[in-house]
Amino acid sequence: MPGFTIDNERLQDKTKLFLRVNYTTSIIAFLFGILCYFILKITQVIPFVLIGFSLLNIVNLLYFKVHKNILPTFNFSSIIGIICATIVTLYSGGIYSPFIFMIPLIAFGGFINSIRYGRIYLNVIFVIIIAVFTQSIPELSFTYNVVREESAAIFSLVSILFSVFVLGNTFGKSLLKTYNALYSSKKALANQVHEKENLLKEVHHRVKNNLQTVSSLLSLQSRNIEAGPMKGLLKSTQNRVIAMAMVHEMLYMRSDISHIEYKDYVKELSEYLIRSIKGNDNNVDLKIDIPDIKLGIDTAIPLGLLINETLTNALKYGIESDDEGEINIKLQKDTTIEHCYVLEIGDNGIGFPETINYKNTKSLGLKLIHNLTRQLKGTIVRDPSKKGTNYIIKFQEIKQQLSPTL
Repeated sequence: MPGFTIDNERLQDKTKLFLRVNYTTSIIAFLFGILCYFILKITQVIPFVLIGFSLLNIVNLLYFKVHKNILPTFNFSSIIGIICATIVTLYSGGIYSPFIFMIPLIAFGGFINSIRYGRIYLNVIFVIIIAVFTQSIPELSFTYNVVREESAAIFSLVSILFSVFVLGNTFGKSLLKTYNALYSSKKALANQVHEKENLLKEVHHRVKNNLQTVSSLLSLQSRNIEAGPMKGLLKSTQNRVIAMAMVHEMLYMRSDISHIEYKDYVKELSEYLIRSIKGNDNNVDLKIDIPDIKLGIDTAIPLGLLINETLTNALKYGIESDDEGEINIKLQKDTTIEHCYVLEIGDNGIGFPETINYKNTKSLGLKLIHNLTRQLKGTIVRDPSKKGTNYIIKFQEIKQQLSPTL
């Protein structure tokens, strides 16, 4: 379970950071208390509070090795830290004490370990700082400054260094580690995406090659058959295979491996069919009206096969022999329904009777046109206002098609 592994690693990192910072803070607090008592000659409250905090915190951290539950350890350290920092602040100048910076640092440390507890400690600290401020009012004061005037400068220096060290050790390392982890994750993700894109491109390339091999086999087979229905059937099948191969080729050749620019595809497919059926010297005028539309493979292939069948019928039966003819293909988004499109496709040839439809005909092409429309969750109607055979096909963009039904 990747999510569980990531959360577990994150908890372990937080635990290591918390333990390292608190062990170091306890040692510094102990040394600071010794400094205050023996060097700065502060013999009241402050050194005893600092040493007491150090010893209690060390015991708390050592007890964590027994119960292995970081939450009570974190809360106990935070509570005694707030109490001790508040007492030292009150007896070293109150709101003017340089040690007051240690109080909000506890809340900041809480946010790194737990947002909920960080907010609780932040609200508590707001109240504590206001309470500390009240001690600057003579009528409300019940504490006094025990730091001697000649020791005040050294006490301020050590207090500020202590605060800066805790701040840097907690946030500096945490932020740096977080940044490095994000950078490494981003780089690894980019590499994975690049590898998958290359792999998917290779898949499209191999599918295209396999389809071209099938097309070549059909072409070789048709050469051994004399002109007739079977030869035409093999040629139609070959064109269908090529229509699918073109989609994979375009996905392989372009940077976007999930969508193809459909205007280019339709133009290439249509020109190939015209050359294949009518020859290079033909009288067919191809008109394509398709804006900047990109379609995914699950839509592009069935739609490409549908266009292939429609054009094949038009070129074989609609536009007779070497007569002049016109083929129109228009594809646009349906402005009334999201992810829907309208395809207008047809020719100006001789057409066929309205009585003939896919249900009563033996024509595979006509059946495929209607079945592919159904696969695209669309509707198809003939456009009687135009000469020849013309269709208006409304269809939806298919996001994923696992079991196509032809």
